[in-house]
Amino acid sequence: MRKHILLVACCCSSACASLPDGSRWGASATLSPGWRQVEAAALNAAQSPWVWGPLAGAAVLQVDSWDEDVSEWARDETPVFGSVTSAEDWSNGLRDAAVAGYVASVLATPSGALDRDWLAAKAKGAAVGLGASVATSSITSGLKSLTARERPNGVDDRSFPSGHASTAAVFDTLTVRNLQSIDLSAGLRTTLQVGAGAATAGTAWARVEAGDHYPSDVLFGIALGNFMGAFFTEAFLGLEPGARLAFSAAPVRGGAVLQWEMRF
Repeated sequence: MRKHILLVACCCSSACASLPDGSRWGASATLSPGWRQVEAAALNAAQSPWVWGPLAGAAVLQVDSWDEDVSEWARDETPVFGSVTSAEDWSNGLRDAAVAGYVASVLATPSGALDRDWLAAKAKGAAVGLGASVATSSITSGLKSLTARERPNGVDDRSFPSGHASTAAVFDTLTVRNLQSIDLSAGLRTTLQVGAGAATAGTAWARVEAGDHYPSDVLFGIALGNFMGAFFTEAFLGLEPGARLAFSAAPVRGGAVLQWEMRF
């Protein structure tokens, strides 16, 4: 919960400011960004390691019976949350915390003076986040009906993908993107970004320990939420892409120097 308190504390100091170019956060949100921007946003989102990484993990778990074995072990041992009931409660709490974190980040973004234009900009920006959430929920529900995978606890056949994981991931991704617009110290921004990721990971693993999902269900849900959050932000809100991976090589005497960089 600390990350949400810190975000709220930032509201008073940053919400009345403006973006570096003098514009208000959310004011440039649009329903018709153009095909090129949509295409670029989709490509950038798909290339994010926070999208293809979980997908790769879900694929690896299909080897032999790893998916089922990890699920059974997590339900029996509940190594993190202590019990199935506790894991269920934590999954709900962490998912709700992700939503609250996003709301706090919207309030903290710089949108100029507190007037009608401030309210309009906030509403437009928040509408993009709502659209990302609704789209994520709709796709998640559709895939559940299409795949009809039985849950590990046998309650029903709506195991794949995890709705808790996709919801937490989309809101945490939106929050991380909003943090880029807020004037924060590098250390505080990194702390909040790590906290957002931890909320998603905690939500996902809690669902596995609770017996509601297999590991591949939550990994796919994370990938879906991360993709939708990144895509909607870049396509409809017009903010810069988030975390990127970059590799470079420079020749030196006797060999070469390889450099790996992740930019938030």
